[in-house]
Amino acid sequence: MDRDQRLRLSLPVGEPLSADLLDEWERVDTGNTAFLKRVIAERGWPGRDLVGEKAAQAAWLLAQHADRDREFQRRCLDALRDAVARGQATPQQLAYLVDRVRVGQDLPQVYGTQYRDTPDGGFGPHPIEDPEHLDERRAAAGLEPHAEYDRLMRRHDQG
Repeated sequence: MDRDQRLRLSLPVGEPLSADLLDEWERVDTGNTAFLKRVIAERGWPGRDLVGEKAAQAAWLLAQHADRDREFQRRCLDALRDAVARGQATPQQLAYLVDRVRVGQDLPQVYGTQYRDTPDGGFGPHPIEDPEHLDERRAAAGLEPHAEYDRLMRRHDQG
């Protein structure tokens, strides 16, 4: 998780990524995905009781960033659903991974957590299913209203 976050937080805002940085990003994500696969194969989903709060958060983050292996990411989603039902992960984590998997399948997201550079040169959320009820779904998952999240995401995009 530390390598993942250090890399993502060092990305230049508003600038194209260098080939070296793209290679490093791929190495980090590929290595982290392989690590998480081994953990899950040996122990199952690394929930709170098994690995503690910080490591459970790290497992979710690695699954969230396993975009280079979408099938594994979908399997993580199923495991995370079960972990949430058992109190071993949070509904917020599940909401983020639901959206990440849906975006990877070119489907509208449910909770509005995933953002992108837009075709018109702006920055905003990937398409959202049933936007009229978005804040209800977000509240049910323990997330803040979307307008608040949107302000945070757009501030982050500006550096």
